[in-house]
Amino acid sequence: MPTTDSDVTTAPSVTTAPSRSTATSDPNWWRQAVVYQVYPRSFADTTGDGLGDIAGVTSRIDYLRELGVDAIWLSPFYPSALADGGYDVADHRDVDPKLGTLADFDALVAAAHAADIRIVVDIVPNHTSDLHVWFQEALAAPIGSPARDRYVFRDGSGPDGAEPPSDWVSNFGGSAWTRVPDGQWYLHLFAPEQPDVNWENAEVRADFEHTLRFWSDRGVDGFRVDVAHGLAKDLSVPYRQSNQHDLPLDGSDPLYDRDEVHDIFATWRTVFDEYDPPRTAVAEAWTPAPRRVLYARPTELGQAFNFDLLEAPFDAGRFRTVIDQNLEQAEHSGASSTWVLSNHDVIRHATRYGLPDGTDTVAWLLSDGTSPVLDVARGRRRARAASLLMLALPGSSYVYQGEELGLLEAPAIPPSELQDPQWERTGHAMKGRDGCRVPIPWTESGPSFGFGSGAPHLPQPADFGASSVEAESGDAGSSLAMYRAALAFRRSVQDGESLTWLDAPAQVVAFARHDGWRSYTNFGTSAVPMPAGTVAVASGPVDGDTLPAETTVWLVD
Repeated sequence: MPTTDSDVTTAPSVTTAPSRSTATSDPNWWRQAVVYQVYPRSFADTTGDGLGDIAGVTSRIDYLRELGVDAIWLSPFYPSALADGGYDVADHRDVDPKLGTLADFDALVAAAHAADIRIVVDIVPNHTSDLHVWFQEALAAPIGSPARDRYVFRDGSGPDGAEPPSDWVSNFGGSAWTRVPDGQWYLHLFAPEQPDVNWENAEVRADFEHTLRFWSDRGVDGFRVDVAHGLAKDLSVPYRQSNQHDLPLDGSDPLYDRDEVHDIFATWRTVFDEYDPPRTAVAEAWTPAPRRVLYARPTELGQAFNFDLLEAPFDAGRFRTVIDQNLEQAEHSGASSTWVLSNHDVIRHATRYGLPDGTDTVAWLLSDGTSPVLDVARGRRRARAASLLMLALPGSSYVYQGEELGLLEAPAIPPSELQDPQWERTGHAMKGRDGCRVPIPWTESGPSFGFGSGAPHLPQPADFGASSVEAESGDAGSSLAMYRAALAFRRSVQDGESLTWLDAPAQVVAFARHDGWRSYTNFGTSAVPMPAGTVAVASGPVDGDTLPAETTVWLVD
């Protein structure tokens, strides 16, 4: 059974975050920020309806300030039927009534800024909900009407148009086309409830620029751009095959990473630069690394997510290669790199690292996490080591809610309670992403471990209380204590956007930052001699002579 870990040693002198300025005018704050991703529906529930809400996020600002984060990234909180966890947006310029009001959002921004924490919101430009007023107008409008041109409607194939226009496949399984009663088909790269908008339409472009200004005017500091590489599409006939899992390097795929998408983001940059300081943006663009830098140019979004560590095995050589490549790409684009180990779309890294190498995680989830058996202690040990390494890197680090607690994936969600559209769209061949979206635990006991007063919208593991904020706050060796110490120390020393590799055994990733700050991660299964220096933060227990297996230490001279 998972338990709270108590084997982390941190420097006793690093206990609280240094005092923070309340100024929020630094235009470069994002380059070295620690950004905490909040999945609002699973963070904190103030109404007892089982859904987290905006007021719940506000109620935890003190916790996030003590943790030491620089910004909060809010996953979608807009009106939504939850066909895809809120990414089916019915109104891009409002708050879902189940989560609060615009006044609640304004109060959150004010509270965050008072704590010197920025606010980043998810923007979902590739599609809307099928309940969006535009799509309802499109369904009621005749073929060829301006209302339909906001979306991608096409005639079907075959003699009577009864077959989809192309063989394109949805990211959630099945055809990417759905037929409407008058015989036409509409495109949806995701669920049928998420029709793609037509970015060749001037009204679409103008409306999304209005959305960017709407939230910027309310004090939002930046945007995370969902499916940034999917907006521009080649819809010429005959339709060409798309392969989103192996994109070419020349921008020639008909659906993803096309060169035309950069014209869209160049106009967005004009909007961002209307503000002082300019608003920031980071692209979610699952593209080959040489193409990803295009989104991060200062003339466009400014940053792009680097998911390479998230996809890498726990291996010294692989981590070293990923770090080198991404620092080089960041320098080339003029951005700073971004580092991610977990988010709302993937199995939590404490679980990934505890499974045998090569595990089929889709099958593991379908087994409710029983086969193969998860090595909990090793997963959490490796997760802390990888996290501490990540936080030592130059650039911005993205921390997913609950990873600071060492939370594991919750694989045993009954099929009747699954919410991810992947479950139904794949004919129950994929369980989906609900296991990383389970509401996080705040207290050791209670009906939902402090998440709210009622039953949570996704069931929590019975032993979640041992990994709660309450339990770990009183444990100097917990994952939470390590994150607090690491973020406090990082804030005092983080500077510059480069590192210097240090000589070390093959199983160790070692680098120096500046002013004597060094990071050593032992990826091996046996201890190595401890380098000279004073331990500032460590991911596990250390003595003065050896650096244990699967452990990271930060040293200072």
